[in-house]
Amino acid sequence: MPVSTSRGPGAPRPARRPARRPTRGALPRSASAANRRARRLRPLVAAGSALVVLTAGALWLVRDDDAPVVRERCTATVDGASTSLSPEQARNAATVVGLAVRRGLPARAATIAIATVVQESGLRNLDHGDRDSLGLFQQRPSQGWGSPEQVRDPVFATTAFYDALVEVDGYRDLPVTDAAQEVQRSGFPLAYGDHEPEARLIASALTGYTPAGFTCRLRAAEPDAQVGTDEEASAGAQRLRDAMGTEVVAVAPRVVPGTDGKALQYALEGEDAARLAWAAAAWAVASADAHDVVEVSVEGSTWVRERSGHGWTPAGTGVPAGAVRVRVA
Repeated sequence: MPVSTSRGPGAPRPARRPARRPTRGALPRSASAANRRARRLRPLVAAGSALVVLTAGALWLVRDDDAPVVRERCTATVDGASTSLSPEQARNAATVVGLAVRRGLPARAATIAIATVVQESGLRNLDHGDRDSLGLFQQRPSQGWGSPEQVRDPVFATTAFYDALVEVDGYRDLPVTDAAQEVQRSGFPLAYGDHEPEARLIASALTGYTPAGFTCRLRAAEPDAQVGTDEEASAGAQRLRDAMGTEVVAVAPRVVPGTDGKALQYALEGEDAARLAWAAAAWAVASADAHDVVEVSVEGSTWVRERSGHGWTPAGTGVPAGAVRVRVA
């Protein structure tokens, strides 16, 4: 007869089987699974911790003025406001503003030109654009701006822009967007004015109206084995001299004795000499990455590439008022 598993009223309860005790050192099943998950996560946690440490270290290097440069950047600062550029953008800005300085144009012309370039190309010398537009200003060879090679030459393109701008009646008093549009004839005429604030900062710093307003934080330059003499510039200094003579200063420099021909000193003249010296100095710093500039000095201030995190620092440079000294690697 089968045994019934039901209990009648008052039937005694069967004795409970004692719970099985885990062997010493063993974990319950749930705890064991958790432990396995923890072991799988350990490498991920370690990797995450390492990433946090590396990120913190990188940020520390960026913020420490004496640490090796992690990210190369240039900055224009005027009255507490600033804007940041890459070395490539800084080099192009130096050409655009420097040519205005060399031509004796007002800072307003440089502001209009920089606002235009920021809108058109982001301060980059592009090899493409809308239809046949090319270069910094996105000028179109088909519209008479020059050959494709010419409009991609920053000096040629900037000169062409200023040649057209100075023909605009009253351009100094026009809103930036109107003055730029008179030259560019863009399909988006209102966009130029959007970039006026940053353009004014860059123009003020690079024209010398804001002394020490432009600085770059750069990695060290590779030393050049080619040297010159006390009378003849080194090959690197000659290239720098040619670029400065084309883009920012009309006066010829002298070679600084005792520098292996790697340092040039310019003496600007006239009542505006001090400002022009700062314009030339700012051009040299903004162009330092392209021309292996390692030191720039004006009266009482110096920028040293190996300590470029400090920016411009007070120093007894021995450079007289209205002069600028530039040294290459």
